[in-house]
Order: sequence, then C-alpha cells, then structure tokens
Amino acid sequence: MTGPLGVELTQQWSRVRGLLRAEFGDTAYSTWLRPLEAIALDGDRMRIAVPTQFMRDWVVNNYADRIRAHWTSVNPAIRSVALDVRPARLDDGARSAARPAAKPRIVADNARQPEAVRSEADGRQPPMGGRAESPDVGQSADRQAAPAELAEFGAGLDPRFTFDTFIVGKPNEFAVAAAERMALSSTPPFNPLFLYGGVGLGKTHLMHAIGWRAKQNDPDRRVVYLSAEKFMYQFVRAIRQRDTMGFKEMFRSVDLLMVDDVQFISGKDSTQEEFFHTFNALAERGSSIVISADRSPSDLAGLEERIRSRLGWGLVADIHPTTYELRLGILQAKAEQLGVEVEPEVTEFLAHRITSNVRELEGALNRIVHQATLIRRPVSIEMAQDVLRDLLRSNERRVTIEEIQRAVVEHFQLKMADMSSTRRARAVARPRQVAMYLAKQLTPRSLPEIGKKFGNRDHTTVMHAVKQIEKLCEEDRSLAEDVASLKRRLAG
Repeated sequence: MTGPLGVELTQQWSRVRGLLRAEFGDTAYSTWLRPLEAIALDGDRMRIAVPTQFMRDWVVNNYADRIRAHWTSVNPAIRSVALDVRPARLDDGARSAARPAAKPRIVADNARQPEAVRSEADGRQPPMGGRAESPDVGQSADRQAAPAELAEFGAGLDPRFTFDTFIVGKPNEFAVAAAERMALSSTPPFNPLFLYGGVGLGKTHLMHAIGWRAKQNDPDRRVVYLSAEKFMYQFVRAIRQRDTMGFKEMFRSVDLLMVDDVQFISGKDSTQEEFFHTFNALAERGSSIVISADRSPSDLAGLEERIRSRLGWGLVADIHPTTYELRLGILQAKAEQLGVEVEPEVTEFLAHRITSNVRELEGALNRIVHQATLIRRPVSIEMAQDVLRDLLRSNERRVTIEEIQRAVVEHFQLKMADMSSTRRARAVARPRQVAMYLAKQLTPRSLPEIGKKFGNRDHTTVMHAVKQIEKLCEEDRSLAEDVASLKRRLAG
C-alpha cells in the first residue's frame, strides 16, 4: 500500500496483515480483514478505513484488540487503533478490474427486483461502477440495504399459506402455537424456532404463515423467507460477482429470517460457514430466526457441531405424522376451498387409505375433483379407487412386526432377544412397549397376533403397552421424538 502512511508504515501494515491472516485463517481474513486499509497515523493512533458500518461493527467486536496488539508488536509507538467507515472509491480502470460491469444485487427468494437493480441488469449502471451511492460515514448497515431491497422481502411468501388455512390437530398443535408466538413477537421469545418433521407435514406452510402474520402485525418488519438451497445459490453468486459484503448486509439486516430445509447445506462447508456467521449476527442483533428441516438438530448429519448446537438453542418443535382425524379435517377444508361437495364416505375413505403426508392427501382430492368435473360425474369411492390406483397401491405397503422390532432394537441399542424376553428392566421393557405400540399402529395384525411375536404375551399386555406409550408420548417429549423418528424410518 502507498499513500500518506509512507514506505515504512506501509511495510509494517503488510506485516500486521500477515500476522492477522496466520492467526485467524484464510476464510476470516478474506471476509473481514483483507478489505481494511490503514490510512494515516494520528499521534500514537493508527487510523484504519472500513468499507461499511456493518463491517466496522463486526471488526470492532471480533478483531480490533488483535489488530491493535499486532500493530504494537510491530511498532511499539502505536498504542491504539481507530476504525473509520470510509466507502472505497475506485478509479475507472480499477473499477472494471474489481467487478463485472453489470451485476444484480442479492434479493430475497422469488422477490421482484427493485428498479435500481433492473437498471443494472439493463446495462444502465448506478454511480460507482455497479454500486448504489455509498452512504455517509456513520450510516448504518440497515440503511445501506434498506430502501428498495428490504421493501421487497415479503414478495416470496405464498398467499395460500396462512394460519387461517392451516388445519390444526394434535400432531401439530405445539408447532402451530410456537409459530404464532414467533410471528407476533417483535423480540424473539425463543431463537431460533426450529420446525422439523417428515415430507409434506406442513413445515413450509407454517413458515409462510409466520411471515404473513408478522407483516400483518407490523408492516415495517423486514421479513425474508428462502430455502437453504437458495441461500447457498445467492452466496455462491455473491462470491462469483465479488459482492460478499452486499450479501452479508442483505441477510444480516433483517428482522425475521426463515430458512427452509436447512439439511440441504449438509456437507457444504463454505455455505455452512456463512450460515453460521449470519445466524450469529442476527441473534446478536435481536432478530428472529425460524429454521426447518426433515429431522431434529441432533440428527442432522453433515452439519458442523457448532451449527447443530445453535439450531438447538431455542425451541425445537416436531410436527408429527397426521392422525385419521386430522387428515379428515384437512380433506374437508380442502373440499370447501375447491368449492365442491364431497360425500363423507369419500373423505373417510381417503383419510384411511392415504396416510403418507398432507401433500399427497390434498393432491389425491384434487385429482378426484378435477376428474369428476371434466367427465361430469359425481365423486364416489369407485371413482377414487379408479383414479388413485397408483397412489393407493403405494400406500398399501405395510411393515412387518419383525421390521419394527429390528428398528426399535437398533434405535435403543438392544438385542433382538430382548423383544421376546421376560426381562422387566425399564431399559428393555419400555422399548418393547414402543415396538408393540408401533406394531398396533403400523400393521393390520390383531392384538393376540402381536402378542405372539413378543414372546407369546397375552393381548391385554399389548393393549396396556399401547395405552402406556400413548400416555407417555404426551408427557415425555424425548420419548415422543423417539417414536416419531421410528415411524418416519419405518414409513420410508
């Protein structure tokens, strides 16, 4: 670096940068420390320029002490460091080398691009070679990202997915209550809210509902919903277009961030690194975070331990597989939404036969209704059986009692002999009861038939086990999660 520092101080700054890189590693150095520029020595204080207020705040909180210490070790006359927000200004030659001539800004998932962004895409560049005019010194990072882009953050929310259209039942009532609380609280009551469950059980619906309710309650609240895949895509694009700071300012200045299907970033180290820092920055800022996945944080293989730990910081809400009553309610609500009359025996038939997930259930009703409309025939069970032949066949798969026993033994780390033994120790008896409960839930076998597979036990023993597990699942959240996990495994 050349300029007012002079040759000697410039060489010292290079040594300081080398020490910082060696201490914090390439990733942290490239993200936070490389953009810093030593600009002047003011007495015993070194003044360092930082491109944005957001970056200054982060460096002050995480690196300032080490920057000062390294400067002092290199030049004992320097006793302190001052960080000044001074947006970089490039000449035309440096500008064209630094970044592509026209690049869109990072925007929220499915959001309409603001006018300023479209002008860039059209080749009409804003000032500063593809950047909006930088704010004055001291202006906040929120202000930098706010006017056009933040106003569009709610555009990716699906208007069909609200709390009013979500059917509540015993399997999901806890998750719904937590979601409503999160939506209405400007200060997060728990952070993050982590929703997990199998495919098609309503996680995405709830996240959209949170977004709509939050915007309804406070129109100025800055809300972003996007998939983890989209988060990764935007991060990669920001790297490619040399706009990682724009990415950071965009995602770290919101009031409510919702990331769907976080399991998608498993094994993607760079994306996990950025997600980790985004999560921390938002949590420290007091913003609300909602995350969804297909399994609990502790079961997310491929995620760094520090991320799994943070995902479990707040409230973890499991959306359980649907019950018959809930499926029936969903079908009735869907029929009302479609504006058609469906005989009760048809909805009951579907609720009994299609147990995989809500998405398949609603899709089945759509197929029947559209078929009936096109051929002008009333909806009947016979029509349902004919139209849904493939779907009904796939839902007919039944697990065996032996499969259930093997899954329970592996989950609780027991031996197969324990399923039919007479041992009454809780470590063995409770998993055995879980296996009996699952056999009753997932197979067509009678109570005596189930009892026979568990060491020729009486049907009253099986009945007691079923009632006991049902009761304990309401009282013991850990056991309820074990049972739900086994159901998902066996259903797959």
